Amino acid sequence: MLPSKAKRLRDELAAGKTIVAAGAHDGLSARLVEAAGFDAVWASSFEISTSHAVPDASIVTMSEYLDAARSMNQSVRIPIIADCDNGFGNSTNVSYMVRRYEAEGIAAVCIEDKRFPKLNSFIGEGQALETIEEFTDKIRAGKRSQQTEEFLLIARTEALISGQGVDEALRRAESYVDAGADAVLVHSKSRTADEVLSMVGKWDGRAPIVVVPTTYYESTVEELVAEGVQVVIFANHAIRAAVRAMGSTLAEVRRRGTTASVEDRIATLQELFDLQGMGDVGQLSV
Repeated sequence: MLPSKAKRLRDELAAGKTIVAAGAHDGLSARLVEAAGFDAVWASSFEISTSHAVPDASIVTMSEYLDAARSMNQSVRIPIIADCDNGFGNSTNVSYMVRRYEAEGIAAVCIEDKRFPKLNSFIGEGQALETIEEFTDKIRAGKRSQQTEEFLLIARTEALISGQGVDEALRRAESYVDAGADAVLVHSKSRTADEVLSMVGKWDGRAPIVVVPTTYYESTVEELVAEGVQVVIFANHAIRAAVRAMGSTLAEVRRRGTTASVEDRIATLQELFDLQGMGDVGQLSV
């Protein structure tokens, strides 16, 4: 019997392997992440919210996020790391969330220290954070609720996003690991990786550091890993690419009244059949 995806992810992290993940919002996009060679899928709350055409502001429910993560997990062989915003409420909500996600075979969940309702990190100048005590209560509740040793809980600090600085990010990260977090995601919207790497440089290595280089996109995985980062997540590029491609293609088809000019740059039906696993259906029907 193959080890669970959670065990594989935990073992890889413990062995010091670099994990590179990419965001997805459904089974198809998760399958494309896997096909591109990524180590894990980030079940992105931003991508899932966008796919529902609603703001990334605690509008999509936990059940809807879980449905999306379940579809991703069933579609790929690599682990799913689920972006669960601030845990959908208080410690009781986090306990329930951990039990549900773990039962579905999700390898890891990530919760952030912003207050409910959360707002996307790249909106506005300030982000209201929970106190360290409030958030560590959530971490402890989540860890007490998991049924296996393999399942991972990643604690995400928005201290840099909220302008509270490197020292506060470090203080929160240390407290979160003390409370049981298996890894720490340090988020930043700086145009360079300097503040993230400043924090990483002061980190004692007790748990893996996770980063999301959305705004400091010129930094490479190799450069970040060389500074002590272990997990790099390209969190929202799939849906950004999809929106641009779908929008331009549909506009051109409507304008020209024919698909002739776009056929050479859109996927063939056979490519979609392959992604769907249509060949397996054909074999079953024989």
